[in-house]
Amino acid sequence: MKTWIIKAARQLGLLKADFTATERMRLPSHGQRDDEEFILVRDGSVSKWVTFRCPGGCGERIALSLNPNQRPRWKVTLDWWRRPTVSPSVHQRNICGCHFWIRKGKVDWCKGGRPSNISERS
Repeated sequence: MKTWIIKAARQLGLLKADFTATERMRLPSHGQRDDEEFILVRDGSVSKWVTFRCPGGCGERIALSLNPNQRPRWKVTLDWWRRPTVSPSVHQRNICGCHFWIRKGKVDWCKGGRPSNISERS
């Protein structure tokens, strides 16, 4: 029911977010990932990975480790609306070169981190 409410609120423009999270028990296969925009992989109460499509428009899937014993590592928290906050920032070192934060589901671009081929987000 909560998922339906969140989807409806986004479609009606009442919930403004670039990402809302879906939880899975394992990282989906390559073909399955395209349906879900932001996937948090958990095993019980242990968060393992997060994967999402790069907001810079290059089409690449970004996978971030949430394992506290690995470096680099990130932390993800979800609010009631399942909007993720990712810490620290994400810096793509591929051709895209994006550098951004995700806060309450919104992409917040770092200075000089927005690719020139995308416009300002509202």
